[in-house]
Amino acid sequence: MRDSIKGAMIAHDAVRLTVLRGLVTSFTNELVAKGKTPQSELTDDEAIAVIKRAVKQRKDSIDQFTKGNRMDLVETENAELKILETFLPKMMSKEEIKKIALAKKTELNVTDKAGLGKFMGALMKEFKGMADGTDVKEVVESLFN
Repeated sequence: MRDSIKGAMIAHDAVRLTVLRGLVTSFTNELVAKGKTPQSELTDDEAIAVIKRAVKQRKDSIDQFTKGNRMDLVETENAELKILETFLPKMMSKEEIKKIALAKKTELNVTDKAGLGKFMGALMKEFKGMADGTDVKEVVESLFN
């Protein structure tokens, strides 16, 4: 991370530098919240969870700024979002999600919306962060319409 920050400073990339400094702060806050020292290290899963939270915050901000017609702020949030997404593993496409969802639907014998909660829970457990929850929800809803 330090090399990334140093590279952003040398390149005079203010947006990237801001995002990276924010991530370092978020990582430190996560360590302290878990009762560890700021010098400790997060596991990969913990670090990805912190980055996903930052991504979700940016997406929520983009939505709110769009509703408020603040396109200048939307652009800034979009730029930060793109940088954050480079640190996340590649997410599955909706087509890939649908293939697995159809197989899981048959496996669990879910035939109507009554088993939707159990079905979603099983899918999310299987994807283990490799699929966006919003995409999974859309795919699952399309299977029952």
